[in-house]
Amino acid sequence: MSVGSVVRIIKSNTARDLKKTYPFLKKCYFGTESVWSDGYFVSTVGINEAVIQRYIEHQGREDMGQAWLELK
Repeated sequence: MSVGSVVRIIKSNTARDLKKTYPFLKKCYFGTESVWSDGYFVSTVGINEAVIQRYIEHQGREDMGQAWLELK
């Protein structure tokens, strides 16, 4: 099984479970079935902390802006 297939399964299952547990998410994320953004990060060979930090800092820049949630 490829890494991409595993990530797709995890993201779809957790999105379904989140929407079942928190029904308000269905209204927040209109126009899409997922609560996750496209893409993922994986490294099969070591990677340094700076690269991971840069990925985290830039991951929301492509967001479609369906919802702006403030979690407390």
